[in-house]
Amino acid sequence: MKIIILLFVFVIGFGASVKKQANDIKELNKRAELNEFRAHPNLLPVVEIVADRI
Repeated sequence: MKIIILLFVFVIGFGASVKKQANDIKELNKRAELNEFRAHPNLLPVVEIVADRI
């Protein structure tokens, strides 16, 4: 009985570890994307208005 409980605890611990790693990878991907946008701050085209005022 003790072995079954011990195996159950190991499985739960491993699952929690995998879940934390997945969250960490998502956070790192977000940071990498934000850093990429910092390198290119304005990706929108510049629009110049040339019409006369009414």
